[in-house]
Amino acid sequence: MNISQFFEHWAIAENPFRGEEARHDEVLARLNGLGGAGMPRAGSTPTGSMHSDFEKILGELTRPSTSVVFGEKGSGKTAIKLQIGQRVADFNARHPDAKLLVVNYDDLNQPVAELDARFGSSKKELAPFKAFRLVDHMDAILAIAVDRLMAALFNEGEDRPAADLGEEPWKAARRWAVPLRHDLLLLQAVYDPADAEGTRSARLRRILRLAPEKREVLWRAATVAGWVPAAAMLFVWLFPAATYGGFMRDAVGVVFLLFLAAYLGVLAKRIVWDRVILRRVARRVHHEMRTTQRTPDAIASSLAVIDANSRSHAVLPLVDDADEPRYAMFERLRRVISRFGYTGILVLVDRVDEPTLVNGDAEKMREIIWPLFNNKFLQQERFGVKLLLPIELRHALFKESADFFQEARLDKQGFIERLSWTGPMLYDLCNARLNACRLPDAEPLSLIQMFAEDVTRQDLVDALDQMHQPRDAFKFLYRCFNEHCSNVTAEEGAWRVPRLVLENVRRAESDRVQQLYRGITPA
Repeated sequence: MNISQFFEHWAIAENPFRGEEARHDEVLARLNGLGGAGMPRAGSTPTGSMHSDFEKILGELTRPSTSVVFGEKGSGKTAIKLQIGQRVADFNARHPDAKLLVVNYDDLNQPVAELDARFGSSKKELAPFKAFRLVDHMDAILAIAVDRLMAALFNEGEDRPAADLGEEPWKAARRWAVPLRHDLLLLQAVYDPADAEGTRSARLRRILRLAPEKREVLWRAATVAGWVPAAAMLFVWLFPAATYGGFMRDAVGVVFLLFLAAYLGVLAKRIVWDRVILRRVARRVHHEMRTTQRTPDAIASSLAVIDANSRSHAVLPLVDDADEPRYAMFERLRRVISRFGYTGILVLVDRVDEPTLVNGDAEKMREIIWPLFNNKFLQQERFGVKLLLPIELRHALFKESADFFQEARLDKQGFIERLSWTGPMLYDLCNARLNACRLPDAEPLSLIQMFAEDVTRQDLVDALDQMHQPRDAFKFLYRCFNEHCSNVTAEEGAWRVPRLVLENVRRAESDRVQQLYRGITPA
């Protein structure tokens, strides 16, 4: 018998226990309400597919908060991230005037690569990771959030994730007060990662119908028309000398030279001095924003579009490790998104161990994540961070000093010391997945029905309890079914897994799990 025949007998359309990576798991997607006809709809996720601590991790969406979760590989951290995302999507659909903007900060390859490019030449392997600062994370988070806004404003949602800003959001933005439109333009000019050439800022300014400041208008007028007085004096000076005396001619010549010098001074300021100053500011911003990909040229082109008052140290990140400009940028972001119905921001941090340069190294992960444990950052108004972290960082956390805990104030965060699964929890999870794969017209099926009569529910629960994690529980059940199918023929009609197979597979899988925890086996 093959396993397809086995599943077909039980009216199971696909293997419920094949998925090992949450991002590519179609069964999990359906359980989260993302499936098609006949599958659970958004908002109807079976409770059996949720971890018992899920509600604590999620918190109140009306008041987003921070959670710190540690879990083994395969314990469901990425699944929880996806479930949070779907729960927020359901919440946003029900509360269009009190939505949450989700920032998926789960691909650290780019910020890690940027820091490695700057500090990787050091002989010390940890140098790029020790260079991580809180402001680097803040810049990266702001860039992701602004990218979502710009994707919606420029109608580029097909290319990358876009925020829900409603129909024709640029029309709504035009009706805002001028300071708020300047906030949106400033965020784009500094943080838009898709503006590789620095040309989108001018386009956004036209969309928002922002007039240049009066000082800029005067300088432009002087640049365009400043030659007129000098040209007029030149014409008078060249006029036939019979009309006026020599003294007057000399005076006109002096005035011409003065007007010409003034105009050349205007040109020198606009063409040379202003560009030199702008380049200096752009290089400084690029130097400070170390986790973004924008070049100094692109930044300079964008900064040329914003008002001169917005290019000061108080507004732009120009000072080493200065967090106040970043907090001000977060406040601007909150003001902007509030006009589109968003009342809060939720940052999801996951897959910390996956960047190529990290490769699961606990010390490197520690250097990356520890700056985020800052109480001021985590306790911003209507701002929450869900830190889904590998268990290796839990061991490192408990070695820290009292001063570290005083600054991080983990007592104020939703702290989950270990994302653990019991046998009954895994049994309910596997039951939920099993029924999510049943044919639409099939009756509900319990996992225990697929095992022989001498196998009790408690036997199955105890076996799952030894697997500890969902990923290993799925491997265990799939191997049970596969071992059974390989030992019987289709003609026998033996559709239930006997106790002997269950026990043999349980022992083998339990040994594998223990060896995995000791680092003896890879998976």
